[in-house]
Amino acid sequence: MGNEKVDTAENTENPTTTGTPAQGPSQEALSPEMGEEGMQEKNFQELYEESLKTMEEGNVVKGVIIQVEGEYVLVDIGYKTEGQIPIREFVDSNGNPRAKVGDEVDVLLIRRESKDGVVLSREKAAERKTWEKLNEVYADNGTIRGMIASKVKGGFSVDIGHPAFLPGSQVDLRPVRDMDSLIGTEHDFKILKYDKRKGNIVLSRRAVLEQERKALREKTLERLEEGAVLEGVVKNITPYGLFVDLGGIDGLVHVANLSWGKVGHPSEIYRIDDKVTAKVLSYDKETGKVSLGIKQLLPDPWTEAQAKYPAGTKILGRVVSFKEYGAFVEVEKGLEGLIHVSEMSWTRKIGHPSQVLKVGEMIEAVVLDIDVSKKRISIGMKQAQSNPWDLVAEKYPVGTLLEGKIKNITDFGIFIGIDEGIDGLIHLSDLSWSKRVRNPSEIYKKGQDVQAVVLNIDKEKGRFSLGIKQLTPDPWDTVPEKYTPGKRVTGTVTSVADFGLFVELEEGIEGLVHLSELPEHKGESPLSRFQVDDVIQTEVIQVSQKAQRIGLSIRRMEEKSEKDVYKNYLNNRKEATSNLGELLRKQLMRSED
Repeated sequence: MGNEKVDTAENTENPTTTGTPAQGPSQEALSPEMGEEGMQEKNFQELYEESLKTMEEGNVVKGVIIQVEGEYVLVDIGYKTEGQIPIREFVDSNGNPRAKVGDEVDVLLIRRESKDGVVLSREKAAERKTWEKLNEVYADNGTIRGMIASKVKGGFSVDIGHPAFLPGSQVDLRPVRDMDSLIGTEHDFKILKYDKRKGNIVLSRRAVLEQERKALREKTLERLEEGAVLEGVVKNITPYGLFVDLGGIDGLVHVANLSWGKVGHPSEIYRIDDKVTAKVLSYDKETGKVSLGIKQLLPDPWTEAQAKYPAGTKILGRVVSFKEYGAFVEVEKGLEGLIHVSEMSWTRKIGHPSQVLKVGEMIEAVVLDIDVSKKRISIGMKQAQSNPWDLVAEKYPVGTLLEGKIKNITDFGIFIGIDEGIDGLIHLSDLSWSKRVRNPSEIYKKGQDVQAVVLNIDKEKGRFSLGIKQLTPDPWDTVPEKYTPGKRVTGTVTSVADFGLFVELEEGIEGLVHLSELPEHKGESPLSRFQVDDVIQTEVIQVSQKAQRIGLSIRRMEEKSEKDVYKNYLNNRKEATSNLGELLRKQLMRSED
């Protein structure tokens, strides 16, 4: 097996040269006189000689697999000439053998005669054909198909029947973000250069893309004019717009021309490689700049907005974006309105719209105002619901006694939970008639139950005022009767100020001794004689129930006391003089007797 099987026996009807298949029948034996049978033999001889020429060492010939056994595949290359090929030359990329009897294969005839017979190679035949094809493609400036097999330093290894190098700069027209995504993909390549002796091949996919882009550009230029509607692919996204590949030519869709509605950033709507349809707004042939518009393909929704959405109209919209001051809601495609944070809830104070809304959420709202000239729609979310303050005003009229838990304590008062979302405020000044409270936390705790009286409800401002001291009578109601001017009273000094003394007459009732109503003492301040907690006597000089003020005086009280003492002295002296005269008169009368 493996040797040439040419019949070398001498035969007068089919003469050959013993031991060599290179010689056929003589010309004399195939003369025309031999008839049709002789002509057939002559044609056979010519074909045989031609086949022998192709079966020279170094040529690629066709063969047929006649046997697959063990580590070798037996191939018949014609005229009973067979050769062995290692089965490893028939494995696929996964290492599985792909050879079966009857398959036709191209093989390289390495050696016609050897101790192992005819030496063949399928791999070298494929390599020979690859180099021949490379030479042909390079000469014709054509392309060759190949698969990107793996990453190597500086680029990729490409399988085109022979390992070839694809530099990273020649992969695409633009830098590739995900290099791994290209592995295993097939593409057409240009051959930049090759060296058969060293086995080096350098490819370019970029050159193919540039050629294709040039062809596309020529076609695009034929249609590129103002008003034309073209399809393209988003190639880049910036804060100011989209760059769209129209086919060899890039155009810019400015952010203002993306949508009739407001767009914060183009990436909110589009992604790289999105297909878009746009209208050519302008084309400068000198600079090559193309301005595109997407919203111009749709009618301007603002033209009918005034008629469709007058104030008071209920709408169902989708939340599209947030700002610190509110949320933008899509009323319809290209038409957006703003819900200010103050219009989101009747009862809650909203710091940021994300506290109550989510982007993409569908909500009910009411149009509050529309200004087509400025393309603004103000909408309210709370207006789509009943105002709980209307119910509160009916449920808790002024003077109502209620009970609730303390939800929060501040420096200026305490907040009591009334109804869902509504709190009432008890101001510091409404905690007690008599106690001077500096901070409510001195008396109350969060979560504590308290009773209070409704003082006032302001629906417009959302304020609910309560009072605790109003649960008991106002002690000032009886002050005018108890503290009449001229009455001398006793009290305790609670504060010493630059302008006088505050004196507590009873719990919750204080009076003021002004500086001018203090007795003067030479060489010292009138206030120096008094300290907090001193118990003193004063005289009531003025009472104002409305202003809740009582004027007191020590000076007048002391002056009045001095006058009373002097008057008593005079009265006592007059009485003494009268008594002396009467005694003298009685004594004279006795002496006369």
